Amino acid sequence: MSRLRTVARRGRRTFIGAALAVAVVAATGGWAFGNAQSAVTGPAPGAAAWRADRSLGVRLPDPATARPADVARFFAALTDGQRQALVARHPLTVGNLDGAPPALRYAANSRALKAERDRRLARATDPAGTVQDHRRARKAAARCASLLSPGRRILAFDPRGRGQVAEVYGDLAAAERTAVIVPGSDIDLSSFDRARDPYGTPAGMARSLRTRLAADAPRARTAVIAWAGYTTPVGIAPDATTGRLADAGAPRLARFLSGLAAVGAPAPAVLCHSYGSVVCGLAVPRLDGGGIADLVVFGSPGIRRDNVAELHTSARVWAARDASDWIGDIPNVELLGLGHGADPTDPAFGARRVPAERAVGHTGYLAPGTDSLRNFTAIVLGRYGAVH
Repeated sequence: MSRLRTVARRGRRTFIGAALAVAVVAATGGWAFGNAQSAVTGPAPGAAAWRADRSLGVRLPDPATARPADVARFFAALTDGQRQALVARHPLTVGNLDGAPPALRYAANSRALKAERDRRLARATDPAGTVQDHRRARKAAARCASLLSPGRRILAFDPRGRGQVAEVYGDLAAAERTAVIVPGSDIDLSSFDRARDPYGTPAGMARSLRTRLAADAPRARTAVIAWAGYTTPVGIAPDATTGRLADAGAPRLARFLSGLAAVGAPAPAVLCHSYGSVVCGLAVPRLDGGGIADLVVFGSPGIRRDNVAELHTSARVWAARDASDWIGDIPNVELLGLGHGADPTDPAFGARRVPAERAVGHTGYLAPGTDSLRNFTAIVLGRYGAVH
């Protein structure tokens, strides 16, 4: 009888939580549905020309279907001159081809960014455009120019939609310890490294983590990748309460992580913030050709898994949430496609809890001076006994 009452109480809580989630969506529906995003999927522009290229006398690996390990073997068999010729002819394809050598991708994305900058500058003076068109084009050109600054290592760049980008901080080829930052909502090419709320951006989080890594382990060779390679939700909209965009982003993240393994990078710690943790929860079970060392979800609304076992990973799984994070007020339910399921910080979920007592708000986890940053750094370095 007691068991029946417990089940009934859980059922009521689930129903109430789902009702609250529906109410939130309904209350914002008039504004939010106008912000539904079209997910960017498939290879970057230029894939058809790449597939048709027979200049090397061999079939080039299909960017949509070739495994990253096969891509790595293909490039290993080429001469440097052949690699550079492909960069010159197909910069967007090479720059986004998981399994291609990182240095080659940096060079390809530099070319692609210059081409996109010039295209936007031309649009900014097009007499057929409106004042608003010109303003948007100038802003986009400036973003491309910023990513072309000396010393920046752009590992991926896709101009489609709101724009996607991945950047490496450190020397990925020589790294002994690596980390990948996966951001949540409202991140795209324009907000990737915005000055406002910097620790809520992938670039700001990656810089902060790399700085702390260098301070805590000055002799360790480390690299941190800020990966904004999927279409994120915008604002408090239905996109943020469903898994639609995460479903589209998960294969992209899984392929990216497999690509790191294919080029010999160490198994990374993957740090997933907010809606990014939903993407990670769907991506990790799909990994092919290399695993990850650690999965860290923070400020998470749930990862669409009921427990750690459903991730089917040998990686250590960690979860953090500070007391002032508003995400803690979101019902941890999943019903009729709404909500993202169990709370990863709940002991029943099975993740290792990471203290975040000094973090403030939803975007303060990697701010300097926080215990969460210190603990994340210890995880990346493999110093698990120092996580406290």
